Amino acid sequence: MDKIIHFFENIESWQRTVLVVGGIVLFWLVESAYPLFHYRYNKVKHAGLNFFFTLTTLIVNFVFAFLIVKASDYAYQHQLGILNLVRLPLWLYILAGMMILDFISSWLIHWIQHKIKWMWKFHLIHHSDTWVDTTTSTRHHPMESIFRAAFTLLAVLLAGVPIWLLFFYQFLSVLLSQLNHANFSFPKWLDNALGWIIVTPDMHKVHHHNVQPLTDTNYGNIFSIWDRIFGTYAYVKDVKTLQYGIDTYPEEKENNSLGKLLKIPFEEYRAPAGSKFSNSNSKE
Repeated sequence: MDKIIHFFENIESWQRTVLVVGGIVLFWLVESAYPLFHYRYNKVKHAGLNFFFTLTTLIVNFVFAFLIVKASDYAYQHQLGILNLVRLPLWLYILAGMMILDFISSWLIHWIQHKIKWMWKFHLIHHSDTWVDTTTSTRHHPMESIFRAAFTLLAVLLAGVPIWLLFFYQFLSVLLSQLNHANFSFPKWLDNALGWIIVTPDMHKVHHHNVQPLTDTNYGNIFSIWDRIFGTYAYVKDVKTLQYGIDTYPEEKENNSLGKLLKIPFEEYRAPAGSKFSNSNSKE
């Protein structure tokens, strides 16, 4: 464990980049060899569109990095935050820190974006992908990246996590996201077993179904416990019955045009088909 702490305390930007790219390449190769869905699409062109949003996320994260690192150092040095209220064994300290980060910077902001209309209009860029694969994990509108970075800053301050723990969490978060969006599936018995602890590929694929109520379930990123606690967990026995995308933007051109994706959040809100909400009162 000391080696892991030392590595993430001193990790450099190029090393973080290698880890992120390495995960994408690994899952790209696996899903190409053992696809769950046999898409008829230009995989490279699709990846190029999604990687554009990787660039915008990197820019946002770079802007927030200074604030997040300073907040982490200040909280840790002054023993502020939940983690510093009681002295914990190292393993429990790491687990508690990761769970706080996961709840606030991943689950909570994800849930909020599904409940507030103007925020949802940015988040649906992620849901609009009808060809969900490992590159979909990078498909976030720049404004959504700002939401997530702001909640990461909030989580760091509330938890009082040292920077090495934040970097360790972010590494696992990105890796799990790449895995869970990849176009392949674990054996059902393994997916079900792991699903009691962590978010699995089949669990997250349910979240990408194109209509409610499944769209509004399984918000988790690393730990599956949050959805079970808050009643947002959903199980689908055969994920091959799912249809990806979002029913309010069914046209292929809308979902694969960079210009259109960037403009969607500023257009008139489209209520989900069959929703109990109307354009005037839904997701306020």
